[in-house]
Amino acid sequence: MSSIEIEPHNLPDEAPHNHGRTTAAWVSNVGIAVGAVLVGFGIAIPNHVFTWIGGGLILLSLAAGAALRALGHGQALG
Repeated sequence: MSSIEIEPHNLPDEAPHNHGRTTAAWVSNVGIAVGAVLVGFGIAIPNHVFTWIGGGLILLSLAAGAALRALGHGQALG
């Protein structure tokens, strides 16, 4: 049995119910998916131009998602 008592006023606020369906999440996920397809295609044929473009697209989409979240288009961190 725990000696810690949890009072209702000590509980954190309820998390938003958007389940990650935000502009920042969509931009990040679509960019990563397209970049992964390009990387896979570039490795399969082998053509390093597609591989590097896909890798760059993945990095760009991560940066865009972080920027959108910072601008308020993502889920609040807490």
